[in-house]
Amino acid sequence: MPVFRSKGLSFRRRKKKVSMGATKNIVLFAVKVVLALFLAFVVVSCVGMKVTVTGNSMETAVSDGDSILVNRLIYLLSDPKAGDVVVFLPNGNEKSHYYVKRVVAVPGDTVQIIDGVLYVNGELFDEEDTEAIVSAGLAEEEITVGEDEFFVLGDNRNSSEDSRYANIGNVRKEDIVGKAWFYFQSFSEMGRVQ
Repeated sequence: MPVFRSKGLSFRRRKKKVSMGATKNIVLFAVKVVLALFLAFVVVSCVGMKVTVTGNSMETAVSDGDSILVNRLIYLLSDPKAGDVVVFLPNGNEKSHYYVKRVVAVPGDTVQIIDGVLYVNGELFDEEDTEAIVSAGLAEEEITVGEDEFFVLGDNRNSSEDSRYANIGNVRKEDIVGKAWFYFQSFSEMGRVQ
């Protein structure tokens, strides 16, 4: 007697085949996610530091309250150069706020301020439309920048606490956090730090 199967409940499971195309897409998606997370980690750890400018010592390059993105990787690969805008902790004091200043002299250079004018290596430092420097501070006498040290000044020379003063002095390379890269105050005001 033949057994007829009626349509109804079946407790047998059908094995479903997993398509290779779907598996390949899932693996590819997972690899992309891992790569994106790795790239984000590298960017944040190398560049992702944000510092807020305090004071007007760097006007007109950056202003009080501007936020700056700091490139922390660049000085692991090379040394700061004259003209670079650097972010540092004075004397490595981690309880201090970050300072933002421009490098004017590198190791081996001599610096002196005579009659309100900056001289590097005995030559007039290339400055356009700057006021005479009122206080020469330590730079009244010729200063030789030591090995792994940098002489920094604010662009707004007469409103800047910088290497001219004993509490800052020459900045050691190990105290430099990185190079100021981009500034932004709002989405409408942003750009590269010059």
